[in-house]
Amino acid sequence: MPARDLPRPQRIVVVGGVATGMSAAARARRLDESAQIVVLERGEHVSFAGCGLPYHVGGEIETADALLVQTPATLAASLNLDVRPHHDVIALDADARTVTARTPGGEVTVGYDALVLAPGARAVRPPIPGLDSPRVRTLRTVPDAVTLRSWVDDGARRAVVLGAGFIGLEAAEQLAAAGLDVALVELAEHVLPPLEPEMASLVTAELERLGVAVHAGTGATAVVPGEGCDVVELSDGTRLPADLVVLSVGVRPDAAVFEAAGVATQHGAIVVDEHGRTNLPGIWAGGDAVVSTDSVTGVLRPVPLAGPANRAGRLIADAIVRPETARPIPPALGTAIVRVGDLAAGITGANRAALAAAGIPHHTIHLHPAQHAGWFPGATQVHLVVHFGHDGRILGAQAVGADGVDKRLDVLATAMRGGLAVDDLIDLDLAYAPPFGAAKDPVNLAGMAAANVLDGTLTVWHAADLDSVLATSLVLDVRTRAEVARGLLPGALHIPHTELRGRLDEVRAAAAGRPVAVMCQSGVRSHIAHRILVGAGIDSASLSGGMLTLLATPGAAARLAAPARDEARAGARDGARDGEAA
Repeated sequence: MPARDLPRPQRIVVVGGVATGMSAAARARRLDESAQIVVLERGEHVSFAGCGLPYHVGGEIETADALLVQTPATLAASLNLDVRPHHDVIALDADARTVTARTPGGEVTVGYDALVLAPGARAVRPPIPGLDSPRVRTLRTVPDAVTLRSWVDDGARRAVVLGAGFIGLEAAEQLAAAGLDVALVELAEHVLPPLEPEMASLVTAELERLGVAVHAGTGATAVVPGEGCDVVELSDGTRLPADLVVLSVGVRPDAAVFEAAGVATQHGAIVVDEHGRTNLPGIWAGGDAVVSTDSVTGVLRPVPLAGPANRAGRLIADAIVRPETARPIPPALGTAIVRVGDLAAGITGANRAALAAAGIPHHTIHLHPAQHAGWFPGATQVHLVVHFGHDGRILGAQAVGADGVDKRLDVLATAMRGGLAVDDLIDLDLAYAPPFGAAKDPVNLAGMAAANVLDGTLTVWHAADLDSVLATSLVLDVRTRAEVARGLLPGALHIPHTELRGRLDEVRAAAAGRPVAVMCQSGVRSHIAHRILVGAGIDSASLSGGMLTLLATPGAAARLAAPARDEARAGARDGARDGEAA
């Protein structure tokens, strides 16, 4: 580059390290060797793996040092960054272009030409009496993780985790793996609230298998300190003894200082444009403290996830140093995944509640295919939900399973970012060999099922609507006799799908003019039966996801007695076996 085209020297000040802040500082240095770049971080550690904190608590990550990605010394040596820990920014003067920070040595004022605000978020502390107990700890920083780990090592035996979001689930899993008796408390009706209820129930079952006592639909009303332990009191009257309490009920943007200085906010989060610019000149912001536009619903909300935060930092640096070629920060999909025992659970895009709140009409399909060829050893099911618009736009997806969940979510998130329609999933040329996938991958199958819904080949009914279906329709169960022996819905007519063509008069007589709601174990054979019925002129619909989804749907599963539910779950394998029939 000719000397006259070099960016002018400037001082870039970054408030906050870790994801957005350090990504912005590092990228700015790579683009401009002449700039002075200062990072002000309130804590001790400026670059650490926040997502790894729960795994140190449980001992899966043995040393806290493994969580430290960079130090001020390494950043100075490799990138010539002036990194200043223990600098808590307490004031901004946008007219004078200065920030003031509180440090162990007193207050200091730092001037800037360009300012990047990446203060992150603070843990929510609800007004619950007793949260100031020394046995209560959040899990946001390396010292938090070190303290909790020390309590485990010192003999803590009982733990209560308040909040069953991603961090809460990881903390509960790790504490249980460390041998503690763990109670997990969630105010929402089910764990991991962004998941659909029929997916969250699978996670709850795995938590219970790990020995975690799940208390959903109730919240903590008080933490009562005691000499030997604390007691967490719940709104349903339950009292939980605790040697340690992990507070993980959510986060809120940490933007009050900058809001007071005139930075525009919405519901406490900083408002930025597509390049991260705030309303004040020379000031950008990104990460957990900013409001993002949901790529599906258009709703403005914070997205406290590491991936978007890191990418935003890079793009903000581009906007500062190379504004003429800077790419915009894309709207967030909110793709996230968590491991719970032997399962993984993840989400991308919107769920049903978000779509309903935004008034977006949509279809939903459930599938339970195997993660690789069903006839190859080790096949396990990927429980998959896909939401899509009447125009075929993919609106969201969720997956739960023992293997292959991340792969399918990543493909679906990529398809959404690329603007593919749901029926385009049919044509994705994905890697196939028996140990890795199937000739028709679960993503391909999702496209096929969705295309069938869009063109009218398949009409579905949902387990959540079971009561109204039982009241207005004939339920036709087309599973085998052995499967039905494990559990049959009251009042359902049983005809194996291989016998249906010869027994259509029996269906007509039982239906007596009512629609026929067909079901099988996973939705594959009921689709075949649905096509037979439609061909015979009978009004029909197929249960999305079959008995597997019904058993996982709160309320609907109660239609079967407990022994029947257990037997039905034990025999739930036709989704893996028949997955290529869509």
